[in-house]
Amino acid sequence: MITLGLDIGSVAAKGVLLAPNDKWQVVVPTGWSPRDAGQQIIAELTRSASLERLQIDAIVATGYGRISVPDANKSITEITCHAKGLTSLLPEVRTIIDIGGQDSKVIKLNESGRVIDFAMNDKCAAGTGRFLQVMAQVLGMDVSDLADAEDPSETVSINSMCTVFAESEIIGHLAQGMSRGGLIAGLHQSVAKRVAGMAARVGVVGPVAFTGGVAKNTGIRRALEEELKAPLLTPEECQFTGALGAALLARNL
Repeated sequence: MITLGLDIGSVAAKGVLLAPNDKWQVVVPTGWSPRDAGQQIIAELTRSASLERLQIDAIVATGYGRISVPDANKSITEITCHAKGLTSLLPEVRTIIDIGGQDSKVIKLNESGRVIDFAMNDKCAAGTGRFLQVMAQVLGMDVSDLADAEDPSETVSINSMCTVFAESEIIGHLAQGMSRGGLIAGLHQSVAKRVAGMAARVGVVGPVAFTGGVAKNTGIRRALEEELKAPLLTPEECQFTGALGAALLARNL
């Protein structure tokens, strides 16, 4: 079977194409149209695999834009797809922490890799990639440079979790001449505290995996490990676990 999984997030859209002995993946900005992003991914993946669209047996879409993909045979929730994708990579994991552009989620699994509980933060930017993106702009940096610029030895606590208030707090700290590296470490700490609090409500059982685009930020990973007092497993394909799970679940169709 040849299947394709689409994870249409608010910031980035990911796609994984699975063939019996090969795999292709791509990520593109979602932009203003989840539908167009999905079509772009399908086009790019079929071109990379030298396939025609009709050769794909099934397509499953997930993510916030999953209902906007007319080519999808079925849409499945993010929780189910992330669990399926992550356990195919790290079957020993019992808790998944996923931080994306507009939401963060904690998923608890049983020994068989089935979801037994979860929590999501999708009503507020705090604890998400969007929060970090806004703060990076205030600091005059690209969000991808935050991890390298942090200085945990001079961590400045950020008390406001609301993005608007945190922005004002950062501006005030900069005006006082506080270390930018220390402020970045404080931002990482504030995100980690928010997510760790959500994880505590679900109940963290190890091993714990860290996925999503924000998992590429080593500063967030460090801060989360400190808050959870546990090591985090971060697969190389951390951004693609939802799309991978969707492609695997498409085989059931």
